[in-house]
Amino acid sequence: QVQLVESGGGLVQAGGSLRLSCAASGTFLSIDDMSWYRQVPGNLRELVAAISSGGSTNYADSVKGRSTISRDNAKNTVYLQMNSLKPEDTAVYYCNARVTIARIMGVRTSAYWGQGTQVTVSS
Repeated sequence: QVQLVESGGGLVQAGGSLRLSCAASGTFLSIDDMSWYRQVPGNLRELVAAISSGGSTNYADSVKGRSTISRDNAKNTVYLQMNSLKPEDTAVYYCNARVTIARIMGVRTSAYWGQGTQVTVSS
């Protein structure tokens, strides 16, 4: 019912920039927090940045000052602008959204994940 589709990953040299996008589609009542996570093989998935429905943001210390999360509520899309990329930013980046859907007996809010997009930063 709800799909998150990421785009914008790729290969970039250290110091370069990338802009990730994640669009939500399907049938839902609202989207609450939207976030970006990343994961390196063998490691836990870690939060990179999050944005509330009202626009409040928070960032991991590792990307603070180099990345900007934003969202377009009309398009149900969240973005992650990453600048001054470092090799240690290499990971699969996942979009996450808390989405409220209508149920027969009320509503339900659940977290949904995208399929991931690879970001590779070469030194």
